[in-house]
Amino acid sequence: MAQIKSEKEYRKLMQRIEELLEVVDDDTPKDDVNYIELDALSDLVEEYEDVHYPIGKPSLVDTIKLRLYEMDITQAKLAELLGISPARVSDIMRGKCEPTLKVGRELCQKLNISPSVVLGV
Repeated sequence: MAQIKSEKEYRKLMQRIEELLEVVDDDTPKDDVNYIELDALSDLVEEYEDVHYPIGKPSLVDTIKLRLYEMDITQAKLAELLGISPARVSDIMRGKCEPTLKVGRELCQKLNISPSVVLGV
């Protein structure tokens, strides 16, 4: 099989992968026919998904929202942590402005967000 040509074919291969996952585990030898089939189908599905279901980089706002949720803190508490006004945090969260370098540095440190996300690279 060279490549997946349709959504129907994709769904069929996904179903087969689910079946193979029931019989293949970490202890399955790499020369096992099921392991080989699973590996080949996984590669095909990955290529198809890269084209038809691409996953983009998360935005800074989405990343901040996730970290606030994970840390169970509010925007008001974030403003306190960053040493800025709640209105400024609100503007950042709505995309009305971008954080300054100082605030970006604080976001990295206080929320453990990668500098590449803060810088948008």
